[in-house]
Amino acid sequence: MATSPQSELSACCAPLMSEAISATDAIALAARFKALGDPTRVRLLSMVAAHDGAEACVCDLTEPVGLSQPTVSHHLKILVDAGLLSRTKRGIWSYYAVVPGSLEGLAATLAAGAPAGS
Repeated sequence: MATSPQSELSACCAPLMSEAISATDAIALAARFKALGDPTRVRLLSMVAAHDGAEACVCDLTEPVGLSQPTVSHHLKILVDAGLLSRTKRGIWSYYAVVPGSLEGLAATLAAGAPAGS
């Protein structure tokens, strides 16, 4: 069965997003993606998400990435500032956990054009 050129055009050129992202959401989303623009930070986020209890101490993250504790802490701070990780202090150590919904929010934005904070 042949399809008309118009139906082929509508199928291939349908909007990818249901609505354009707002300026505020674009700023927040860009900050998250900028934070993930470094392979070490992507690895650290993945390691925290996969760690026992869904949180990890900075002391557990330095050896696997082969960087010093201050460098790892710097990368983790960027992820915290971007809203991807949360940080709690326990004595002299900092523990990091994935912010609930942050990764799902990124995935939803990419998949369906949902606002960055959702």
